[in-house]
Amino acid sequence: MKEKKSFTVALLLSYLVLVATGKGARTIQQWENTSHIPTYRQSNKTIMMEDGDIYDCIDVNLQPAFNHPLLKNHTIQMEPSSFPIGLNIKSSFPHVVSQVHLSIVKCPRGMVPILRNGRRNQISAHFIDQAISKDAQLEEAGLKYFDDLYGVQATINVYEPKVKKDSGDLSQTGIQIDNGPKGHMDSINACYSVSPSFYGDTFARFHVGWRDGVQNKSCIDHDCPGFVQVSHNVGLGGRVKPVSVYNGPQYVIYILIFKDPKTHNWWLAYGKDKTPVGYWPSSLFTRLKDKGNFSYTGGHVSGPTASSDSPQIGSGHFASEGYGKAAFIKDIQIIDNNNKLVTPNEEKAIRGSSDVRKYTIGNYGVDDHGVHMYYGGPGNFV
Repeated sequence: MKEKKSFTVALLLSYLVLVATGKGARTIQQWENTSHIPTYRQSNKTIMMEDGDIYDCIDVNLQPAFNHPLLKNHTIQMEPSSFPIGLNIKSSFPHVVSQVHLSIVKCPRGMVPILRNGRRNQISAHFIDQAISKDAQLEEAGLKYFDDLYGVQATINVYEPKVKKDSGDLSQTGIQIDNGPKGHMDSINACYSVSPSFYGDTFARFHVGWRDGVQNKSCIDHDCPGFVQVSHNVGLGGRVKPVSVYNGPQYVIYILIFKDPKTHNWWLAYGKDKTPVGYWPSSLFTRLKDKGNFSYTGGHVSGPTASSDSPQIGSGHFASEGYGKAAFIKDIQIIDNNNKLVTPNEEKAIRGSSDVRKYTIGNYGVDDHGVHMYYGGPGNFV
């Protein structure tokens, strides 16, 4: 009998990288610091996006990841040695949906964009502590998988769920891979998230994250060293847009997390073309060094009032409403020890909601292309 595993997210651990095209972005002179936060000393270009986000372009070899003591002599891997077997197989999903695109932060090649946002930096530590503390409340709706695995892929319907402004809560949907016992768990994660208390706005944003089970420390994006970015134009922490509209246009993001069979680093790729964003070096981990033994694909809310005054998950509507109204996740597959994408074994999977009065799973199906399901709900937004 499977023991229900607590989804101890290093919650702000991650999110999802997308955004428009950089239209309206402007280059800021090096002396101009609109966020009142010191610029990176290594930055040779700073870019303000049309939504006000500010990115510094940093030499790829001088990015924050390499401040980690375990990465002092790390040789950067600029691309995966290979991709999992079985990519690019056409989905059986009957509806035509549009891909979300990332904002283009036009850093020169050989550089990576690092988000600089004064409002976020001033409040982030306080609200991260609230959201991932042992006293934080948690609700979820998704698919848990209990077995050895070397990666997960999924296509995720992107919405902007409602979260109360000063609640300290967040709502996010994505992929998480873990290994290790509770309290000493290694974890990596990529997803989109809405967190007004963290960012000061209600936009869906993309993040990556990880948790070190030895130090028991969580990190998102480049806020602390660890994740090695190789893309010169993907802005971690950037907005996701366009987002889906209830009973209107639907947009998705394809996410792939996989273990490189040669270097053992855990790679993140996104989009129809499986564009590499970066990787978590295997040397960061003790238990994830070899493989994962648990994954979660779905939505969750966390924070001081996530159960008592729950935010929305997904579209904010129950799964029974179906396409165009309820959020969906499709083509969920895991990567086995032969580096092959396979449909999850149903005997090792548990799907469901922590509270069916607030969130549901529906129209669940399994075929050769993986698992598909509708999920989410209004929480206490009625």
